[in-house]
Amino acid sequence: MSDRLLVATRKGLFVLQHDGAGGWTYGAPHFAGEPVSMVLPDSRDGTLYAALNLGHFGVKLHRLRAGMTDWEECAVPVYPPQPPEEARASNGSSDAEPRPPSPPWTLQQIWSLETGGPDEPGVLWAGTIPGGLFRSGDGGDSWELNRALWDRPERPEWFGGGYDAPGIHSVVVDPRDSRHVTIGISCGGVWQTVDGGANWQLSSEGMEADYMPPERRGEANVQDPHRVVQCAANPDVLWTQHHCAIFRSTDGAAHWQRIEAQPSSFGFAVAVHPREPDTAWFVPAVKDACRVPVDGKFVVTRTRDGGRTFERFSNGLPPAPAYDLVYRHGLVVDDSGTRLAMGSTTGALWTSSDGGENWRLVSAHLPPIYCVRFG
Repeated sequence: MSDRLLVATRKGLFVLQHDGAGGWTYGAPHFAGEPVSMVLPDSRDGTLYAALNLGHFGVKLHRLRAGMTDWEECAVPVYPPQPPEEARASNGSSDAEPRPPSPPWTLQQIWSLETGGPDEPGVLWAGTIPGGLFRSGDGGDSWELNRALWDRPERPEWFGGGYDAPGIHSVVVDPRDSRHVTIGISCGGVWQTVDGGANWQLSSEGMEADYMPPERRGEANVQDPHRVVQCAANPDVLWTQHHCAIFRSTDGAAHWQRIEAQPSSFGFAVAVHPREPDTAWFVPAVKDACRVPVDGKFVVTRTRDGGRTFERFSNGLPPAPAYDLVYRHGLVVDDSGTRLAMGSTTGALWTSSDGGENWRLVSAHLPPIYCVRFG
């Protein structure tokens, strides 16, 4: 089991150590008072990365190398200049055929940060708002926009989900082949490359967007996957917590099957067992227009049979009425498949050591939690 837990919050990054007796200890936060939107531990060399969203001062990326005590600032993704015709379309002044407004080509947030495969030392992937995918080959010293995806003719149809502009929140690298990468876009569907990003194809067949007109609900490019995860031991199995339901694929995202769950199939977070592809965890809420737990009962659900049935767990979680919400990256399972961690928008942090059946409160008074990860 992992003995370190990383918690990125609206007011700093907290690093917790397991005390060996079921509890967790932590010291002063890193970047105290500053919004840390994403954290990434790189198991290949021990480097720790933290993305900050400083508003007026912009997006920043820092790294802490193994064995060092001081963080160093590294490069952030930078968009190329926006063509004049697209800039005109952004403010509605284009004389060309009408199309959805395009957001400015300016980095708003690093929404996902992942390492490349073990055979790719120094390679990092960054998913951003407004929908750009960037790759670094030198541990964050420099970044390059993946133009093959950015220049797809479908991109102008992407639109915002949780934010005003579209964003890439999930980047999944196939453990069998580092060139095979799957990404999730809100709202732009699921995309895949099998050649390291040179070419991309939509992989959202079977998903359904209930918020679209009936004739468009099955269109792959308008889907809103909230989070996409992959089983490490069986990478052909992927789970998605979608805006409208839970979806599962058993053929490497070529097709998706809709799954309905109780008390709700709406939510943001999903975690999949690293060795058991039929086992996954979710944190349900009512629906898109009512983002609170059903009947004020905060629960975690688990399926162990591929979504045919679900169990509900609340032991150790706050009793009703409880209105905690868990963001996309606020639920994680470690490599053992038994230890989980979960952080909420109200700043509560819990861990479970038995597959989510029982939870232990670590802290009830952290800042709102954006991301939790074992390191």
